[in-house]
Amino acid sequence: MMANKKRDKKQDKSPSEAPAKTGLSRTQYEKELAGLHVELVKLQQWVVRTGAKVCIVFEGRDGAGKGGTIKAITERVSPRVFRVVALPAPTEREKSQMYIQRYLPHFPAAGEVVIFDRSWYNRAGVERVMGFCTEDQVDSFLKGVPLLERLMIDSGILLFKYWLEVSEQEQTRRLQSRINDERKTWKLTKMDLDSYSRWYDYSRARDDMFKASDTAIAPWFVGRSDNKRQVRLNIINHLLERIPYTTEPREKIKLPKRQKPKGYTEPDYPFRYVPEKF
Repeated sequence: MMANKKRDKKQDKSPSEAPAKTGLSRTQYEKELAGLHVELVKLQQWVVRTGAKVCIVFEGRDGAGKGGTIKAITERVSPRVFRVVALPAPTEREKSQMYIQRYLPHFPAAGEVVIFDRSWYNRAGVERVMGFCTEDQVDSFLKGVPLLERLMIDSGILLFKYWLEVSEQEQTRRLQSRINDERKTWKLTKMDLDSYSRWYDYSRARDDMFKASDTAIAPWFVGRSDNKRQVRLNIINHLLERIPYTTEPREKIKLPKRQKPKGYTEPDYPFRYVPEKF
C-alpha cells in the first residue's frame, strides 16, 4: 500500500516559472508506467471491494496534455470502473438549467472512478474567456464551487483536481503539430484557434479560479506538462499516494483443463477472413 501523504505546501513560484525536466527515455517511461499500472489495478480492486467513490478532475489550456494523461491512467483498467466524462457543448435545454445540473448525473457511485476531461470549471475558464457567460455568472460560480465540493466530499467522494500547466512555446509546438499531422487534425477546433491568442486572459482566469477554489479540503495540484512522459508518471504516482487503498493476497490462479472434443470437428465453412495485408 502506498502511504497517504499530507497536502504539498504551495510553491512561491508560479506553475510555469520552473522549466520541465528532460531526459526520460521511452524504455524508462514504459517501465515506470507498467509499475504504476499494476498499482492502478490494485486501486481498482480496492474501489470495487470497498465501494469507494473517486472523482478526478483534469483542467488546463488546449494542448496541455489532459487527454494523454487520462489515457495513461485508464489504458490498463476496466472502463466499467474507470469512467471518463468529456461533455460536449451544452444543448439549449442544458443552458436553461442550473449550471452544475448537467455534471451531477456523472458523479461517481459506489465502486466507480470518474475522470472529468474538463469539468464544471469550464465556467471559470473557457466560458469566461470566450464570453459564453457573464461576469456575474462567473462570480456566482466561484463563490458556490467550494460549497459544491464540500457537499461532494461530505457524501464520501474522494475528489482530486489537477491543472496541467504548459508553456507558451510548448503549446504552440503541439497545436502546430495538430495542423501538420493528419492523425491529429480532429483535435484542433475553431475554439482552439480562437482561444490560442488569449493566453493572458486564460492566465487571469486560472488565477481567479485557484484563488476561489484551491481549498484545504479540495486543493488544486499543478503538473508541469511540457514533458508528457514525466507529467503522466508524476500525476499517477501523486494520485496513488493520496488514496488509502489496500491490497489483498492474490489467489493462485491455474487454468482449468479444457473439455474433450467428444466428436466435434471443425466445419467446412467458408469463413470470410480479414485480408492479411500485414
